[in-house]
Amino acid sequence: MIDLKQLKYFTTIVEEGQITKAAKKLHIAQPPLSQQLKQLEETLGVTLLERSTKKLELTEPGKVLYERAKQLLQQLDDALLEVREIEEGAKGTLSIGCVKSCFYYLSEVMEPFHRSFPNIKFHLREGDSFLIGELLRERIIDIGIVRLPIDDLRQYDIISLPSEPYVAVLPAQWPARGPHMHVREFRGLPLLLLHRIHGKGQYELVVHECRRHGFEPKIVCECPDATVLLSLVAKGIGATILPQSTVSFFPVPGIRVCSLVDFSVQAEAAAIVDQSRHLSKSARHFLSFLQHRFGGM
Repeated sequence: MIDLKQLKYFTTIVEEGQITKAAKKLHIAQPPLSQQLKQLEETLGVTLLERSTKKLELTEPGKVLYERAKQLLQQLDDALLEVREIEEGAKGTLSIGCVKSCFYYLSEVMEPFHRSFPNIKFHLREGDSFLIGELLRERIIDIGIVRLPIDDLRQYDIISLPSEPYVAVLPAQWPARGPHMHVREFRGLPLLLLHRIHGKGQYELVVHECRRHGFEPKIVCECPDATVLLSLVAKGIGATILPQSTVSFFPVPGIRVCSLVDFSVQAEAAAIVDQSRHLSKSARHFLSFLQHRFGGM
């Protein structure tokens, strides 16, 4: 007879890649964990993991069991959460992952949300849109606030947030310019651009816009952190192009901000949640606050 504990042990071994690491994570000794794996294989009459290499590798039956076991354990977690919420109401911890260039949206909602639900505390994680998507899939966070585009959009429920213009940010020590700039004025200027760890995003949008205006941008730095780029601009290393709210939210001395009069795209953002996951009461309340604050989305 297979029990849930065995499935939990098995999925942890797969995810850790070694029985030693899995035992440490599960806070049990290695020999009984190995014995549980052996019993599971004997019950099923199949080999689940190949042990010939330093890192354990799933067999074909193992792959099927891992996917099914993971789904089953996630469904159990969701069911237990739903049951506890009936008794507890709106309290606990709400985990949110947010792209730094989207902190404005998060900040607009946190204070009124906390006033309405003082028993819910926040756990915040920061990263680029790719990382936020990974944290959602791994169930480390409940809600992601990201810049679009994002890969595999169809697996998420999406709440669009207001789009906004991109602005040019230049070192204050550079020769003075007017309050407006044309994209062509970036020709030959050193550019510092946001670039995700993986996938396409604002970097590709800016590069495409420069090419649309007939030139190849001179990119001297790529970084996934908007605040780092702003600090480098203030040091005179180059200029950057960022969403307007990002520059306003992270004021840095030593920069000059100009509107872009012929930039054809706007910065888009969204709150995303995993379609396959039960949303906690606190997460549903937070999304309602987002919708109310940024109405007409």
